[in-house]
Amino acid sequence: MEQPGYDAVADLYVRTFPSPYLTVLERHAVAMFAELVHAGPAAGTVVDVGCGPGRITADLDRAGLDVIGVDPSTEMLRIARTEHPHLRFVLGDAVLDTLPTVTVRAILARYSLIHVAPANVPAVLDRWFRLLVPGAIVAIVGQATDEVGAVTEFDHAVAPAWRWHPDRLATVLDTAGFDEVWRTVSRPDADHRFPDVHLAARRR
Repeated sequence: MEQPGYDAVADLYVRTFPSPYLTVLERHAVAMFAELVHAGPAAGTVVDVGCGPGRITADLDRAGLDVIGVDPSTEMLRIARTEHPHLRFVLGDAVLDTLPTVTVRAILARYSLIHVAPANVPAVLDRWFRLLVPGAIVAIVGQATDEVGAVTEFDHAVAPAWRWHPDRLATVLDTAGFDEVWRTVSRPDADHRFPDVHLAARRR
């Protein structure tokens, strides 16, 4: 299967998905994340990992949060900077080693950590732990599997990707120093081939 990467499909992507939310649950999950951030450590910046065209970044900004979008796709960032010229966007990946010097109060990774090979996820979470202040919130969203304990590669249309069982995702977060706060698991539907998991956790 050809996986062209997000640079090759950036314009098609934003035409195909004019809204970043396919369901009411997805919209409310981001709003719940923003409320958790407001209730946590008072100062700092939210990092939107894998921000794509920046539409969630813009929603977080409208929610009153200081936010930076990070994405490895130069074409996605071109669109993000065009659509949201008042916001900050940085070229980089989930390791966040290109992030400017800021105090990070929260990290949101919607359908982005799925593209990190499972063997590399613990190192990414360790990096997040070191960036975040105690009490900070992390939220991860992605396609899930019902197979208990499994992490399964799947045929993503754009880039290599993996589906995590929610309990396995919670375990790897716990090992990295994050306590689960809440999760939702939604079932497949006309727009989703697989279950989806939204999982929020707090840094110890």
